[in-house]
Amino acid sequence: MPLYMDRHYIKGMTKELLDQAHEQDLKVQGKYGVNFITYWFDEARGTSFCLIDAPDIKSIKNAHDEAHGSVPNEIIEVDPAIVESFLGRMKDPEPDKETNEVVIDSAFRVIMFTDLKDSTLLTSTYGDRRGLHHVHVHNGITRSALRNNAGSEIKHTGDGIMASFMKVNAAIECAKEIQHGFGKYNEENTDDQLRLKIGLDAGEPIEEYGDFFGSVVQLAARLCDRAEPGQIMVSSSIYEEGHSSGLEFKDLGKANLKGFHEPVSIFSVIY
Repeated sequence: MPLYMDRHYIKGMTKELLDQAHEQDLKVQGKYGVNFITYWFDEARGTSFCLIDAPDIKSIKNAHDEAHGSVPNEIIEVDPAIVESFLGRMKDPEPDKETNEVVIDSAFRVIMFTDLKDSTLLTSTYGDRRGLHHVHVHNGITRSALRNNAGSEIKHTGDGIMASFMKVNAAIECAKEIQHGFGKYNEENTDDQLRLKIGLDAGEPIEEYGDFFGSVVQLAARLCDRAEPGQIMVSSSIYEEGHSSGLEFKDLGKANLKGFHEPVSIFSVIY
């Protein structure tokens, strides 16, 4: 059967009430030929997301309606490999070893793109072997920072990495660690300077019937493209959450970015 993710926006929802709703879903799922696999919940934003095997969208709506009356605001078909890459799981989390409580995480994610500046030029200048060495340097520095800051690599783009994080602060600290790592490499290799650009945006997996994390991925990539070498460029979503926790940014104003109808507010991380 196809795999779907749905989005509910319910003001005032709590984890306890959502747990009860999920139990009601499980009681009626067989009647409609669906399988409610797992879910994510963000109490602060009032959003929840269910992952469901189902024959069609109508069956999901009917099952939710009978179970508790909360019909999803949006439903999209998803690729299981993509869901696991971005959200890190395809089933309920394991219970906490000490409390035996199952902690349901939010589906809010930060997406980061890195891009090794002029990687094609470096390869043509120094040759394929040296070019491959530069990619290995990038991979080593970036993957080490991802491990240190709870980041998950989604894919390698050839001259960069796309990654996801559950927390804005962790993503920013990772980006800063990466840039510091490149700074240290350049200090130790004065005749072999490498420059990296980083872009960050954050959001939820379903946005008004769009692709899975579609606009978040697109904006993070555009910000990475626009960034200067050595810069960490971020969206207003990153700025708002990071600034409230004491991180420092420079306001770069608004920019017209490909694929976005309105000018986008952009910021750079001060590090």
